[in-house]
Amino acid sequence: MCGIVGYLGHRQAVPVLLQGLERLEYRGYDSAGIAVIDSSGLKITKSAGRLTELKARLNGHLDGATLGIGHTRWATHGRPTDTNAHPHPDCSGRFAVVHNGIIENYQELRQWLKAEGHTFLSETDTEVLAHLVEHYYRGDLLQAVMAMLPHVKGSYAVAVIGKDHPREIVGVRYDSPLIVGLGREETFLASDIPALLPYTKNTYILDNGEVAYLSPEGPRILDGTGHLKQKQVFHVSWDLEAAEKGGYPHFMLKEIHEQPRALRDTLAGRLDPASGRVKLDGVRLTPEEAKAIRKVALIACGTASYAGMVAKYVWEKLLRLPVEFDVASELRYRQPLMDEGTLGLVISQSGETADTLAGLREARRLGARILAVTNVVGSSVAREADDVLYTWAGPEIAVASTKAYLTQVAAVYLLALYLGTARGEAPWAAELARELSVTPSKVEEVLALEDRFRELAARIAPHEHAFFLGRGLDYAVALEGALKLKEISYLHAEACPAGELKHGPLALIEDGTPVVALVTQEELVEKMLSNIREVKARGAWVLALALEGNRAVAAEADCVLYLPRLHNLLTPLVSVVPLQLLAYYTAAARGCSVDKPRNLAKSVTVE
Repeated sequence: MCGIVGYLGHRQAVPVLLQGLERLEYRGYDSAGIAVIDSSGLKITKSAGRLTELKARLNGHLDGATLGIGHTRWATHGRPTDTNAHPHPDCSGRFAVVHNGIIENYQELRQWLKAEGHTFLSETDTEVLAHLVEHYYRGDLLQAVMAMLPHVKGSYAVAVIGKDHPREIVGVRYDSPLIVGLGREETFLASDIPALLPYTKNTYILDNGEVAYLSPEGPRILDGTGHLKQKQVFHVSWDLEAAEKGGYPHFMLKEIHEQPRALRDTLAGRLDPASGRVKLDGVRLTPEEAKAIRKVALIACGTASYAGMVAKYVWEKLLRLPVEFDVASELRYRQPLMDEGTLGLVISQSGETADTLAGLREARRLGARILAVTNVVGSSVAREADDVLYTWAGPEIAVASTKAYLTQVAAVYLLALYLGTARGEAPWAAELARELSVTPSKVEEVLALEDRFRELAARIAPHEHAFFLGRGLDYAVALEGALKLKEISYLHAEACPAGELKHGPLALIEDGTPVVALVTQEELVEKMLSNIREVKARGAWVLALALEGNRAVAAEADCVLYLPRLHNLLTPLVSVVPLQLLAYYTAAARGCSVDKPRNLAKSVTVE
């Protein structure tokens, strides 16, 4: 979720670009840069760190330029450094490119371009785009970009300028947003609407595969074959705060809706659905090392720990390895049994959680190899781990984690495929990979049910207690659902294994008590139906989540939400989304501060 800004017009470009980037800071970033064309040619200035670092380097230079592109980067490929910051030039220094998204086939393109004589400076996937433009350039910037596109796989929003084309910008969109702003004798380009609001509220919203050609004659929108398209002007009626949220009332809801894209990005370029094989940059376990693992120790806190619980269920079943689960804050105080045969699986969105880092260091001290799953390139967890798998969720603004959790769970399945294949014990790999590849569309199906959650939230919001029940994988998801509800609605929510009802929780059920029952594990349906009857007999109001076709649960629960069918082990990727929406709409109905709940912080960096 990086930020792109472009400008072509009569104003000085640098102030426009910097102001636009400032208005995109809410998206999160770790470096920034701009490229402009003035009378002396193409100039690129970029810096790791905040925009203040970039401004200090500019220090009033380049103010004569009236065309340029700018970018704030959230690292995915390569560390947050000056060199890896955008814009990226080609070998000749004639072109500059900024890019949001992920180029899935960048390694193949990079190898081919190197064989063609191109020299690379950065670790990023984006740099291949600059060299592709150079490779296909024949005097026409637009045609060079059009010639490049058939060779690129992945998600992208791209802006390109060239020093021999001082009045042209070319933008392309595929699965990453890109917007054209319409001004008087000036045109803007941005990845999100807030960057444009000081100058215009009239925009073109690019669709997948569309190309924007900006020139002094105004913008032209083309399809992927170069044919001119007629676009309807979209007039922005939102204020700045609403625009930053993409028109959503809260960042949390926006981030819930970003989950299909985040899931696609995390799987992109890594998963081969046909063979079941995965390619994971940063994970370097050899088959011999994978076979030598005797035990897995999970180390995580909060939401990440519940992603870890999914790993426990899935890995033990598929890999037949014992998986030991620890909340990181407790790990050091029980003298854990680990050695060189232990794989320490560390999960952290920020990579800076204090207790998780302490657990990592204790596991390493005891001889374990550390495999980290994190969302932040260059974080402490990433630096200290032996192997790293990045989740490409992009920044989360809301304190309550949604897309970070979902991509952590996706990483759990990717690692299961990786380790199973490396250990030579994965007859299930091809089937699981095929099913995993379609989970983003399954999440989209669940999001289409959103209106139901407003109604259900109204049923739950007046209460002060709610309970979540599940067995097996459903229990792991129930824990995350209860956490979401309690942290943003301030409603006491408790998750328990359904089989434990008679060991205490059943005493708390009374008339009208909301109970959410997860019934997605087919071998456990009869058991769950029995548990639903138990709480119903005490007066509970039961909302059940079940897979399509499970009619038996409708006879027992007060309300049933049916989820799209998929592989039984993959249901956490779908079943958690209704729980996120239920928590969100319950908190909204109770008038709570959804994005910034009381007493909580996004990243717990102190013990």
